[in-house]
Amino acid sequence: MNSKVNKPWGSFEILQSGKKFLVKKIFVKPGGVLSLQSHEHRSEHWIVAEGEAEVTVDNKVTNLNENESVFIPKRSIHRMANRKDRDLVIIEMWYGDNLDENDIKRYEDIYERI
Repeated sequence: MNSKVNKPWGSFEILQSGKKFLVKKIFVKPGGVLSLQSHEHRSEHWIVAEGEAEVTVDNKVTNLNENESVFIPKRSIHRMANRKDRDLVIIEMWYGDNLDENDIKRYEDIYERI
């Protein structure tokens, strides 16, 4: 279950999953930016394990430091970015009835995956 999936912004590993939850460890390289996106079927919780995250949730931008977290409700437009010169590690938990990777609507993506 802990196989690494590479992405243009870094990588992730699935740590644990259940019927209505999924837990990932997300690595965002310096300068990495995830797409501005929303999900119809799941909410998310992000906890910063290492580094500092720039987090956008519904047009509000905040910086989260280690051991800080944010809740992203279903349908909220959100993104995370690593604007620092060191690695960012996030623990992400999905919660919902449909935990499909395809439950994603992209609005902006610097890697042109829209």
